[in-house]
Amino acid sequence: MINSSNFIRIPYTPDLTEGGIAFAIRSLLYSFEHTSSSLYNRLRHVVAEAAVELAFRRHLSQQDVPFEIRSATPFTDPDKFNVALGGHRCDIKSFLISHRDQIAEMRRNPDVILNAPALVPSDHHVLDGNLDNDLYLFAFLAGLTAASQDDLRKVIETSQPHYLIHAMPAKWRKPLKWNPLGPLVLKSESDEEMLVEVSGQDSGRGFLTRVVHLPAKMRVTVEDSFYSVTSIHVKNMPSARLGIHSPIYKEAHVISALDWGNIWVYGLEIILPGFISRAEFRQRANMIAPNSRVFQYDRTKTKNLAVPVSSLNPLQDLFARVREWKAV
Repeated sequence: MINSSNFIRIPYTPDLTEGGIAFAIRSLLYSFEHTSSSLYNRLRHVVAEAAVELAFRRHLSQQDVPFEIRSATPFTDPDKFNVALGGHRCDIKSFLISHRDQIAEMRRNPDVILNAPALVPSDHHVLDGNLDNDLYLFAFLAGLTAASQDDLRKVIETSQPHYLIHAMPAKWRKPLKWNPLGPLVLKSESDEEMLVEVSGQDSGRGFLTRVVHLPAKMRVTVEDSFYSVTSIHVKNMPSARLGIHSPIYKEAHVISALDWGNIWVYGLEIILPGFISRAEFRQRANMIAPNSRVFQYDRTKTKNLAVPVSSLNPLQDLFARVREWKAV
């Protein structure tokens, strides 16, 4: 059992969002399909999850807690790795809390987190390759987003950081035939020059990115040989449409001014309440049905298993044991 005095609270820094964005862009190589609106929401959550992982590793280093980095199991994403403590793989389950009133309540009275469920999607819990001595760690990231057009406009007007991305359609991200898409041609209808970053894969399915200087109302050919294009990034909101053309497809893909998503997460604080072993979790967890209202979500999308956060074990105890194991 824990109380709020056992929580580990990590201040948030912008470089965590930058690292999370780098990971999220690469996740488009492997992610499952979403609608266009939910895809950007999912990307923001991927940014948050990666930011928490980075912050956790930084905290371990600062506290002289020895750890290892291992490939994730099951092997679904070549870029995904987990921290291992004392030989136990740690699976961090992160929750982005972005409602202002909830954030204020968490920071004013952290005890509210004790009543939240420590959620694990049931299909994740039963995946092959998981071990009973694996550890679930839970994290709550208090952070704002600017997802709507109004919020994005306010962010831009006040010179706050933002990251505009357009996720390409499935036929560009995951072509049925693995052939070069080029020569790719970019064209802007804007009256201003732009810097456009194209991301995708090369012939060996490695990650490939190229920044292209695009003059106003001009066509520019991308020299690199892309075999897939996963996303387009621009630094500033375009004032007009942007098009990308491949000879593989009859029509160019045109991106309007409303087709960009801001995936920057404006993090404030990360709270790590505690941990539990996978075996103990399996013995004690209760099922939470889809469409349930919980602290983390207005409505859960999938079936989850959960124990109360208050029943987790203190991370300080785990860190102390890891230090002792290392010293032996």
